[in-house]
Amino acid sequence: MTFYADKPDWKDITPIPLPYSENEPVVQIMYSDRFKDVYSYMAAIMQNKEYSERALALTTDAIECNAANYTVWHYRREILRHLKVDLQDEMTFTESVIDDQPKNYQVWHHRRCIIEMKGDPSGELELTEYTLSSDAKNYHAWDHRQWVLSQYKIWDKELEYIDELLTKDLRNNSAWNHRYFVIENSQGWSKETVNKELEYAGTYIKKAPNNESSWNYARGIIKKNKMKYSDFPSFKELCGGMNESHIPSPFLLSTLADIHVEEGNNTAASNVFEKLKDLDSIRVKYWTFKQNQLPVGS
Repeated sequence: MTFYADKPDWKDITPIPLPYSENEPVVQIMYSDRFKDVYSYMAAIMQNKEYSERALALTTDAIECNAANYTVWHYRREILRHLKVDLQDEMTFTESVIDDQPKNYQVWHHRRCIIEMKGDPSGELELTEYTLSSDAKNYHAWDHRQWVLSQYKIWDKELEYIDELLTKDLRNNSAWNHRYFVIENSQGWSKETVNKELEYAGTYIKKAPNNESSWNYARGIIKKNKMKYSDFPSFKELCGGMNESHIPSPFLLSTLADIHVEEGNNTAASNVFEKLKDLDSIRVKYWTFKQNQLPVGS
């Protein structure tokens, strides 16, 4: 590439060389020549408050050198607001950066800002689906998706999307968390909804009794909404039937312990904790602690 120092149309700018301090650092960072060239001109145009097409192009090079530089992204947005350019080109640019660096916080934040400037979230759910298809745990993509859903109230097909994810991988903890988020914010937790979701979780519990995600979802919606297991006999029956089948699941047993405690049957709960200490020995101290919390003689 041609250095900015050698470009005729940049001769009017006096670059500010790295580092931007009068004091020499104790440990000098070994910047590449290109990085030093780009960022010395970047510092100069920011100092001059230049909002031009060439400044916008310079931010593109600066982001290519370091896409995690928040200050450059912020200044880029200032330029975009000043120039009032077609923001669709910016959406295309951010997609290319996300495709290359899907866990870069700054680019996701920048894209959110651009959507707010446009007032149009079209294509955002598809973008996050594409990103999550290669990394189901990408926190930034999930955060962006949840922001879009809650900001623009486009909940209609979200449970269908979650169904697809869980069909592919029933251990997708992020999808289970997202399901909770969607229901919490779109319809709320009536007793009818909780019962329906317990049945939903139950189908996956039966498929994989040692999948902690589905158990946490089921138990979480009961506890979060301050309901009781006795309000949901079908779920209690599911747990009891699995226990009678001697399915070795610590998540099943810990749920049964909670049910016994709720019913005031502390002897039965203590027996379950004894089983847990054998089955889940890595957490034996925790189960002993829980057992010791039980009232004596009941």
